[in-house]
Amino acid sequence: MNRFIKYAFVATILIIGWAIVVFNGLLNGWWHNPITKSKGTVSFITAVKETAEKEFVGNFAMAIMKDGTVEKELFFSHNKPVDRNTIFQVSSLSKFVSAVGIMKLVELGKVDLDNPVNQYLTRWQLPPGEFDTEQVTVRRLLSHTAGLTDGLGYSGFEIRDSVQSLEESLTKAKDADTGISGEVRVGIEPNSTWKYSGGGFTLLQLIVEETSGQSFNEFMTSSLFKPLNMTSSTYILSDSLNSSLCEFYNADKTKAPHYYYTSLAATSLYTSLADLEKFFQIFLEGKNGEPIGREQVKPETLKAMREGHWDVMGEEIYGLGTMLYIDVEDSEYIFGHDGKSTPPINTAIRINPVTGDGIIVLETGNPDLATRIASDWVYLQTGKADTLLFSMLLGKTTKIALVGIFLIVLVVSVVARVRKKTAATRGLA
Repeated sequence: MNRFIKYAFVATILIIGWAIVVFNGLLNGWWHNPITKSKGTVSFITAVKETAEKEFVGNFAMAIMKDGTVEKELFFSHNKPVDRNTIFQVSSLSKFVSAVGIMKLVELGKVDLDNPVNQYLTRWQLPPGEFDTEQVTVRRLLSHTAGLTDGLGYSGFEIRDSVQSLEESLTKAKDADTGISGEVRVGIEPNSTWKYSGGGFTLLQLIVEETSGQSFNEFMTSSLFKPLNMTSSTYILSDSLNSSLCEFYNADKTKAPHYYYTSLAATSLYTSLADLEKFFQIFLEGKNGEPIGREQVKPETLKAMREGHWDVMGEEIYGLGTMLYIDVEDSEYIFGHDGKSTPPINTAIRINPVTGDGIIVLETGNPDLATRIASDWVYLQTGKADTLLFSMLLGKTTKIALVGIFLIVLVVSVVARVRKKTAATRGLA
């Protein structure tokens, strides 16, 4: 029995050591094979081209940013040509842009980040329930810590006239993804956990309308798009911009319909690569410390957006409307947001506020190419797996961990049997 305990102890120590090695490998991307091994822009662009040729991509636009300016752009299309002014619908990347507008509303004194949101609402109120709705604030909605359990995810409407009103959608979204209730309500204790909520941003959209006296699209246009000269950006596509809209594709290469949304703030921004390059620059400073293009939003406001509001295993994952991908230096993070919807739209933006470098990727027809490319850019720049690459590698890493555990148990068992037989042989001698 003592011998069994000894070998069980040895196996446990080895398994714990292996688990530490595997987890460290996951954080540092040891099990990841990026599209190129080189950090250079030329090699990266070449690798992206090769990947786009191997996989189906309906439309593709990418910018590599260096020191706050455009270093290189790349375009690809299955049919209708794409350029830097082509308009893409960017799915949940919308939240990042919407969050800047909402923070502008905070600057104007129209709302307070930490006041209960119900005090700003007259057209709709959070329904009463088990948890205190007074604990739901703008800060917690922006950081997905408000306790909302809607799980949205919006599928959109193929016919524009079918789009629900804001109030109807908040009560029960007809375009909720399959298996999702679509009801915006407080289902867990606010500030007790992080839970992604598209409905939270639809509620923020209503707050903008209630406090600004404008429609959400009008407010975002006047407070952000016009001051930054983002001439191709809107949440409601006009006839004048429709001709610049890219084509939509399914993953099987067939044409997909264009969907419309009630949830403008959460998922319905239309924008171009050229406009997002301008948006990228508002978070940076010039080489001499001068602000770049951010006269309309204060530097401290923009910095507050990338301060961590929730962490997982000690790693900050989300700020105020921003995903925090990986820590760099000076308590800063590479930050931004991704977007993903069906039929396949995948978008990504990564900003390194320390260097001014980054990447913007917009594409249709492929479910995850933009995210993979953007995460590879982060990996090549930092040598670490960012938040989304970490998630993508988790399945592969789990298999590696289990194989290692199996081998440890097998080897310890074999050694134990061999030593037992050896001891028995000696005893007979």
